[in-house]
Amino acid sequence: MLNHYRLSFFIFSFFILLNTSSAAYLLIPMDNAQKNHLKAYGIAYWVLQHDIEISWLLNYRGGSYLIPYHESFEKECRLRNVTFQVIADVQANAIIAEIVDPDVNMDEMKMHKVPRIAVYSPKNKLPWDDAVTLVLTYAEIPYDIIYDDEVLDGVLPTYDWLHLHHEDFTGQYGKFWTRYRHFPWYQEDVRVQEETAARRGFTKVSELKLAVAKKIREFTAGGGYLFAMCSATDSYDVALAADGLDICEVMFDGDPIRTGDTERLNYHNCFAFTDFKVVTNPQQYEISDIDVTEYRPRSVTQSNDYFTLFEFSAKWDPIPTMLTQNHEKVIRGFMGQTTAFNKKLVKTQVVVLGDNPSINEDRYIHGTFGNGFWTFYGGHDPEDYQHLVGDPPTELDMYPNSPGYRLILNNVLFPAAKKKKQKT
Repeated sequence: MLNHYRLSFFIFSFFILLNTSSAAYLLIPMDNAQKNHLKAYGIAYWVLQHDIEISWLLNYRGGSYLIPYHESFEKECRLRNVTFQVIADVQANAIIAEIVDPDVNMDEMKMHKVPRIAVYSPKNKLPWDDAVTLVLTYAEIPYDIIYDDEVLDGVLPTYDWLHLHHEDFTGQYGKFWTRYRHFPWYQEDVRVQEETAARRGFTKVSELKLAVAKKIREFTAGGGYLFAMCSATDSYDVALAADGLDICEVMFDGDPIRTGDTERLNYHNCFAFTDFKVVTNPQQYEISDIDVTEYRPRSVTQSNDYFTLFEFSAKWDPIPTMLTQNHEKVIRGFMGQTTAFNKKLVKTQVVVLGDNPSINEDRYIHGTFGNGFWTFYGGHDPEDYQHLVGDPPTELDMYPNSPGYRLILNNVLFPAAKKKKQKT
């Protein structure tokens, strides 16, 4: 049965290649002409699954896609309500000529690989959703759910891209203790985490999470692509900085914080942040002063909370250019347990992709580690300003053109690109 499937897939791909010899193309615009930006990413992924190389046209009409024509691709665009144009080879050549002109800030990025995607997420049900899994499902991009056991068993090298679900890598259960410790879901989460830690030979959940964080660091250093949102961003770096230390109060790990450990953080271990202080108060819904949500007053409200995407040189800085492709450059802000990052605590070598300089907040940041890449995106849900525990998931059919969700999907397709040698 499997061999029959592979033969059928090969024949299908062969006929696609045969039919593309007519040299017509599908142009999928990603500017305001697009009816469904989010599902357009799914189309690009679906075409890649058929071993067809496509072009990501950086800074051309919002980061459009140029795909060799086949009637099955056209049909799929119609089924998913994705705007497209059928153009002749002469039109496609004219677009490419315009893009490669050294005087314009555009470029062509070839995409040829189907990224293997994993989402680090607990198997037990918790009363919040995750923007990445929501948009992957909506865009019809397949992914696998993995968690602590799979990571420790060494599955990460089988994937290209890893997303860190809403997570607290410090072992403090999101610091939900004060408000939710009597709720069944919180008690179940503690039970599952402690059971896993004991089964894996750890005396504390914080030790389990540190071991997982180190495996994720190895994955990134080996060439993986790491993406995180909300509390997974700062808690990941805090956990690495606290390697060998005890920064958890008694209600989280059974003993008090060890004297002096909060002053011995090793910032060299961190991907993105430095010189931060941990928040030790168990009743404060905050892990460190990296986040701006509660640690310091924000001078913005929902009506004026925005951040701006930086513009990069497509020909000289293709990676940050890919990650900021959008039909809008000013993005509505949104809150989370970690909403945004204090500029003063972001390492100087980090590439800031989007920020609000008027209030010293970085919202969307990127960097390299070893042979790999990481991106941290503050906030919980780009289309729900203050998504609370227990709120229903966002219906993305209501937001098919969400610029905030587009930033997530830029990262999903990032591993598909043929990376160019850096210009010198």
